[in-house]
Amino acid sequence: MDPFDDRDHLDALEGMDHRILSAIRACGADPRVGGAARALSWAGEHGGLWLAAGLAGAAVDSARRGAWLRATALVASAHVVSMGVKRLVRRPRPAHVDPPVRTAGRHSFPSSHATSATAAAVAFGVLGARAVPPLAAAMCLSRLVVGVHYPSDVAAGALLGALTARAGARWMRGGACD
Repeated sequence: MDPFDDRDHLDALEGMDHRILSAIRACGADPRVGGAARALSWAGEHGGLWLAAGLAGAAVDSARRGAWLRATALVASAHVVSMGVKRLVRRPRPAHVDPPVRTAGRHSFPSSHATSATAAAVAFGVLGARAVPPLAAAMCLSRLVVGVHYPSDVAAGALLGALTARAGARWMRGGACD
């Protein structure tokens, strides 16, 4: 491997992405793990779980209803941004594994499930929703267990979600936009 050849480094990273995905995908052979991953995949489609959670937070926390609604808007915005990036990058989904779930689209990068989950973890976490970050982490991992994303897709989606939520944090809490 030539230390100055970027293609060699990209090939090595791609190979690592494939190997990690294959190893994590094997965990889905356990029916409990596979079933949970499929349920999370279904619940997270188009950010549905997180949008419902944000609206539920707004319904039960009337004192901070506006903050919950703005946080939910941040989650929706993060999801929309990830869909736009996905259409620009157009990375195909992993072909070396057989996923047990259907996907809404054929592009893989970034993971929109990871984007909306991490945006929810950050935004709803600010509002004290302690259960959201571990559930969001499980959602991110589920995308690998079902084999529809590479680890780099999930990492990029999580980063995009965190950045989107952090960028709107002041607005979410009721302040001016940063």
